[in-house]
Amino acid sequence: MTAPQILRPRGSGRFVFFCDHASNHIPAELHNLGLPAPELARHIAWDIGAAGVTEVLSEILDAPAILCNISRLVIDCNRQLHASDLIPESSDGTAIPGNRHLDEAAKAARIERWFRPYHDAVESVLLERGARGVESIAVSIHSMTASLAGKPRPWQIALSSHLDRRLANPVLAALRRPGDVVVGDNQPYDLDPEVDYTIPFHALRRGLQHLQVEFRQDEIPDATAQRRWAERFARTLP
Repeated sequence: MTAPQILRPRGSGRFVFFCDHASNHIPAELHNLGLPAPELARHIAWDIGAAGVTEVLSEILDAPAILCNISRLVIDCNRQLHASDLIPESSDGTAIPGNRHLDEAAKAARIERWFRPYHDAVESVLLERGARGVESIAVSIHSMTASLAGKPRPWQIALSSHLDRRLANPVLAALRRPGDVVVGDNQPYDLDPEVDYTIPFHALRRGLQHLQVEFRQDEIPDATAQRRWAERFARTLP
């Protein structure tokens, strides 16, 4: 299945969750982009564990959630259309043969087939809620590796924000208050409107409160851990 998945489209909660890298699925006609199966299980193909966390958050908070069901190696739905890694030719040291030497028509076809339907699904949820006068707070769920390029990442959970800190500041404070987890503030990633697409396009331009969240992948390896972290994170949302 490559169509975006929408959970609880008429959920009564204030939050709307997005999961840009929910799946490592590659359509059969792309022949795994020339990669062996072990590479497709790695973080380069998806945000490991992020979909499970998103699904539990949707359940707990009765919130709509939109999950992208195509691998980020096919097209990265959280990249601006002009970005060099929108359709990556390599990722974390792995060459992606099926993305090499694509002409403009092939790139445009991927945008129309997979990028736009996902973002159209997000828009459909936000527009419908707006028509009903329902407040929306946008939260984008991601996951990060425990280390990258030999550099360890101590943050068990990290929040990415830009200029609007209305949601970031109280959630950071709530996560840090117990003192038992290491929380990143724009580490290892910030929210960059020149790079990121989902939150800038759907939330920043509307003036919605928003947040981008990274869970470290070794913290959410299975359904039990994903639920535990989703429940903890949900308690921090004001």
